[in-house]
Amino acid sequence: MAQNLYGPRVRIGNWNEDIYLEEMQLSISEDGFVHFGDAVMLLNPSYPEREAELCLPGDLSLCMTPDEVRAHLSDELEVPCGLSAAPTRLPVGRNTFTILSADRDAIGQVLRYGQDFCLGITGGFENKMLYLSSDHRTLLRSSKKSWLQEVYLTDEVSQRSRWQAVFLDPQLRLEQEGFPIQANTKILIYHCHTNRALAVHRQLFLRTYFGKEAEVVAHTHLDSHKVEKPKNHWILVTGNPRSDMSTMLDLPKPPAEDTRAMEQAMGLD
Repeated sequence: MAQNLYGPRVRIGNWNEDIYLEEMQLSISEDGFVHFGDAVMLLNPSYPEREAELCLPGDLSLCMTPDEVRAHLSDELEVPCGLSAAPTRLPVGRNTFTILSADRDAIGQVLRYGQDFCLGITGGFENKMLYLSSDHRTLLRSSKKSWLQEVYLTDEVSQRSRWQAVFLDPQLRLEQEGFPIQANTKILIYHCHTNRALAVHRQLFLRTYFGKEAEVVAHTHLDSHKVEKPKNHWILVTGNPRSDMSTMLDLPKPPAEDTRAMEQAMGLD
């Protein structure tokens, strides 16, 4: 009698896909700030891309991108694991990261500008956590499309897995150093070891197991005023307290001040 080789520890076909795409619940920020231990999405917000006619539109979330073949053959996370940016705002296993302290246990404490932190992800698995990492570009290691500094996920915590949040406006950057980071607002994320900013290349496509996604690298893109471009902009997205499995970005935006005043004058408010 032939032995049945297929079981819960042998994942083939769409079994692994179900784990990576399992919906996750993000942390809810009661004070409006980001904390160590929070589960968040890293979102590159939508913006008009003028440098290329073809680009991936909309909000893009940072995602782990496992090798298709290796993901089918193993019930564990591959190391190292690739990254990409996907057009989704739904928190799932492959795009939900945990903010971790780089030096000591600081669960519950607010994350501040200029403070080292790590970003860990389990991908929906429970037996291992991988950490967002990067290192200097070499002839043997670089990003697949642009040949710039690669970002990847590894199971080792080191200097290569340390990051810092930087205030978006360069004129207020020094004043904001040490202040708590507000959730769901645009920031910059710099790699401590190489001083390169996390970036998305919307015009450079990766054909992943989950579809067409954009390349993610560590590279600082500056405009003519020496200000980081939207490619380097990120939002640490937290959960919506009114609804599970949704985010603060799903809340309706309040009307503009002039619109609200007009509505009040017309008795429509």
